[in-house]
Amino acid sequence: MSDRERDWDFYLRTVSNSARDSSFANDPASDPSLLHAVKKLCDFCRQEEKSSEDLVARVYPHINKLFQRSTASLSQPTSPNGILLLVILQFFLDFGEVVLHDADPSLRTFFRSCLSREFADPVVAAATLDFLNVNKNKLLFSFPNLLPQFFPLLLKLIAWNGEKLEKAFLKVFPGLVSPGSFLPLFPSLVDLPILVVALEKVERSSGSLIGSSIASIQKSAAPEMLLALMDEAYTGSTIGDGGGDSESEESSTIDVADPVFLELLKDENDGLAERHWTSPGVAAVLQAATNSPQSDRLKQILNITPRLLDMYFTIALRDANNSLICALIPILMARNSTLFPDKNYMYEVRRRLLEFMLASFQRSPDFIALLKKPIVDRLGEAYDSPEKTELALQLCWAVGEHGGGGGSHKDAARELFESLELLLYENLSSSRLGLRQESINSDSRNFRKSSQSRLLCFVITAIAKLATYHRELLPRARVALGKVARSRISDSRVWRRARDYLGLMDDPAICLSVLGPSRPSHGYPHNPGTVNWNDGGTKMIAHIPFYILGEQEGPPFHDFSFPDILPRRR
Repeated sequence: MSDRERDWDFYLRTVSNSARDSSFANDPASDPSLLHAVKKLCDFCRQEEKSSEDLVARVYPHINKLFQRSTASLSQPTSPNGILLLVILQFFLDFGEVVLHDADPSLRTFFRSCLSREFADPVVAAATLDFLNVNKNKLLFSFPNLLPQFFPLLLKLIAWNGEKLEKAFLKVFPGLVSPGSFLPLFPSLVDLPILVVALEKVERSSGSLIGSSIASIQKSAAPEMLLALMDEAYTGSTIGDGGGDSESEESSTIDVADPVFLELLKDENDGLAERHWTSPGVAAVLQAATNSPQSDRLKQILNITPRLLDMYFTIALRDANNSLICALIPILMARNSTLFPDKNYMYEVRRRLLEFMLASFQRSPDFIALLKKPIVDRLGEAYDSPEKTELALQLCWAVGEHGGGGGSHKDAARELFESLELLLYENLSSSRLGLRQESINSDSRNFRKSSQSRLLCFVITAIAKLATYHRELLPRARVALGKVARSRISDSRVWRRARDYLGLMDDPAICLSVLGPSRPSHGYPHNPGTVNWNDGGTKMIAHIPFYILGEQEGPPFHDFSFPDILPRRR
């Protein structure tokens, strides 16, 4: 017998003994030699080209039984099983076709029984991501619903282990996005900092998260709310009325059945669920997180999340269909003002939300008409807070830039126009924007004045653009802009802009060129801000430079003549 054959027999006996009822049966991973033996057997099967199928057939029954015993022992682990199970799963993926083994149930068992208990182990977390990256193409082709199904559990890997796993996680991340996970994945990404806070709270209350089962957590001194939410998240059992003897300090500040925590700590994708940010439990946790020093783990996830959103939005614009993107935009609008209370984090996330929303409108202007109701609602909230004011500004710009959805959506454009009118008149009749106090300091007054002027400029521009695109709205636009021009409010930029737009409307061709649709369509041949100089010989365009000059006084500052820029007849 050759050395190679002796090694094969030795490793096969090691695995066979562990798979049978032995001293290691309750926890096969406690045998230090077992992992090495399984790895060597897998290597033998890969290296033997001629007798590979025979070797696989011989070792498969023992490997499969070892997998079953390992998953059964997870209820009372003495050492992590994740590494051993990942090696066995690799065997199933590599040789499943040879032995007719469907790896899907085994993969799901690993996620539900092992990774849900060992995601906080940095070695298991890193090995899991390496396994997913090595088998990424095979998993996406043969098991396309696996990663989207368990994306909440995989997000725990990056939430708990932080930047050291970011590079590997970004490679896996595209596999988490599918039609079924696209919408629920977004709120989970935005709420990663809240997930970290929740996990840290569980750890402080119940001890290490590595290897902890639900039963052990229930027997610990964890607050009643956390016991209930973990039980609900992992087992699906019904939460009781909250009666019990727990009177801990933390449990007294958090609702027993807070749905946000139930949603955050789940392991599997069960669809898009509403997250109740106004609940007392969430408010208490956010307040505590704001008032206490941030942990290193929380600081890392605050930096990682914007980068994950970048990849999510890139995938969305590249792969998602219009129906999914259209359904996502109202969620973006709602979450714009409900983010983890960290100043830099809120800025980075909001910037990405607004950029994606505007990019979506640019790609599909019809979205503006389809989303008329949520857009009107957000315009009505422009007074509530600075972040809602900024969202209203961007929506005003999009409505005007894309003609309220296009020439085929005249009813929607009219309703959007009416909302802009209402917003304009409310601003003209009140000097307050976003605040209801009678007395405020000078800094707040200056900020409010600047915000009001900026909002008015966006609104009157959107009104002028909508009326240029939909000519039937011109009379109403003239009335609205005329009121602004005559108002002579303290900021001259506002009423002068309204006056300029009224002047443009007296020259429809120029108005169409400057304020017209953002791209040639529906019979409009020009982009905004351009002039077709080839028409110079037949159309009156000589007064265009006077609009360019604006309110400049004195002789023109340019030194060109019209023959220099008009095409000559040949």
